[in-house]
Amino acid sequence: MHKRLGWAVAGVAVVSLVAANGCVTKKVWRENVAQTDTRMQGVESGLETQEKRTTDLATDTDQRITAVKGTAEKAVEIGSSALTKAEAAEKAAKGKILWTTTLSDDSVKFSFDGDKVPPQAGTILDDLASKVKGLDKAVYLEIEGHTDNIGSDEYNEQLGELRAEAVRNYLAEKGGIPLHAMNIISFGESKPVAGNSTAEGRAQNRRVVVRVLE
Repeated sequence: MHKRLGWAVAGVAVVSLVAANGCVTKKVWRENVAQTDTRMQGVESGLETQEKRTTDLATDTDQRITAVKGTAEKAVEIGSSALTKAEAAEKAAKGKILWTTTLSDDSVKFSFDGDKVPPQAGTILDDLASKVKGLDKAVYLEIEGHTDNIGSDEYNEQLGELRAEAVRNYLAEKGGIPLHAMNIISFGESKPVAGNSTAEGRAQNRRVVVRVLE
């Protein structure tokens, strides 16, 4: 009787211990799950923070690159503008007109539709060449060809160029001025000095202008 009672008590104790152990294990498991969730939330939060930092850094980098690019383009623009101004200033400094000689019907009789240097122009061009060669500095000549308004614009532009070229060739061949020191340009009928409604006006417009520049 006492022996059976002892075994019963022992059995109850074992069951109680198992039950107790079962409760402890479940509680620990729940705590571990809670701690794991907390850790996972922390990791996710950290990843989100890191991702935000990466995104912010990329945005800031893009903005800095854009700003640097804009600054560089502005610098190039300013540099280009400064270079253009410098070139213009240099050209202006070198392009000072020393004097101008005009060959027109008033003095040399450029004939209608004519592109040959008239004999009357020889004395004027010889004197011009002598003065140029007598200078103690390098100069260059701009030779402009002009016409009246008879004919098409294209024709008159070609005629003005032929007249300017004839004067340049004379100055090179008979005046001894190097070809590389002379430049020709034709304005055709675009720059009249008199009205083209009269023969006298058209005669004045048929001209070649020689500018001597330093």
